[in-house]
Order: sequence, then structure tokens, then C-alpha cells
Amino acid sequence: MTTYTRRELGGLSVGAAALVTGLQATPVLAQLKPPEEGLDYIKLDKPAATDGVKGKIEVVEFFWYHCPHCNRFEPTLQAWLKKLPKDVHFRRVHVAFRADFVLDQQLFYTLEAMGKVEQMHARVFAAIHAEQLDLSSREKIIGWVAKQGIDKAKFSEIYDSFAIGSKATRATQLQNAYNVTGVPALGIAGQFYTDGSLAQSMERALQVTDYLIAAQRKK
Repeated sequence: MTTYTRRELGGLSVGAAALVTGLQATPVLAQLKPPEEGLDYIKLDKPAATDGVKGKIEVVEFFWYHCPHCNRFEPTLQAWLKKLPKDVHFRRVHVAFRADFVLDQQLFYTLEAMGKVEQMHARVFAAIHAEQLDLSSREKIIGWVAKQGIDKAKFSEIYDSFAIGSKATRATQLQNAYNVTGVPALGIAGQFYTDGSLAQSMERALQVTDYLIAAQRKK
């Protein structure tokens, strides 16, 4: 499986998360059988909010910067995004299962507000998981960001703003609406949820996502 459950994350410190290694291979049978509701994905009892982009099917990736599996999933996700159909709207949502996740949440949404996610997203993962830098406090995050050529004063102002706090709150609300049980995970069309535990790998979770997109398109 390539998803960290909330229970596993509950015992994983921000520092320790960057040191975890090892993924299980995708079972062959899991690749061959068609996705099944309740087994490979879950249909939500109550629809979750979407961005409401007209004529598009929304896909949400739930992630945490300090999650090793999210880091390993990123290249696979990027390859999938390059083939994203025009009628699919993709967005990322940074989870906060615990209070210390909020620092990473604010980092992501500040980068998003500054139009820097495309430039900086992979760098954040690399800093934490490859370089094993300590980004576990506001001061360390801001100091590192400044070294990446981003205006320190502007970043700090946005990072501490009410707008970013509100985005972080809405992200946590969406995480709860989808009943996210671990990361990385995927939400589809405000109606379906899948992750590496359900689909048995994140690679197959993307296949399940493609299946659900096609089903929504037919509607």
C-alpha cells in the first residue's frame, strides 16, 4: 500500500516522516479486476464541495508535505497530470490531521497565493525528503523559502494572513467531508474517494480515478 493512514500518521513526527522508506508492489490481480464500489473506492454519503468549474469533473489530491508516500507519488501524479483530459479540473488539498500539520498547510497555500506552486512544490518535497532539512517551524520555513529567491517579507505577510488561515480551514473541512483516512488520497467529483489502501497502490488509485471520471463523463 502507498497511503499512510491517519493512525500511522498519528504516531509519526514531522521529522520522522521524512526518514520512512519502502513501498509494496502492486498485486497483479488488483491491476486486472475492474474497480468495485466499497472495495476499491467509496461513494460518499453526502457530496463534498467542489470548486464548481463549469463543465469539468473535479479531482482532488489530498497530501502532506512531510509524508514519504506523498513524496514518492508525486512523479507518478505528474505523469498522470500531463495526460489530463480537458474536461477534468485538478487541485491539491493539504491535509491537517494534527495541529502541527497546519504549518505545512500554510506553506502550501501561501505558495499557491503567490503563484509559486509549480515552481516550488517539488522543491519542498526534495528539501524535506532528499535533503532532510528541518522545516518544522514557521521560522525555518520562512528562512528556507527566502533562500529559494522568494521575497521574505511578502511571503511572511501572506503566510500569517487571515486569507491563508481561511484556506487552511476550508482544506481541513474538505478533508473531513471526504472522510480522508490517509495520504496520499484522491477525491473525485465531490462524490468518490480512493487511496492506496483501498486500491492497493496509488498507481491503481489513479486507474480507479480514470474509471470514475469516465463514469461521470457518461452522465
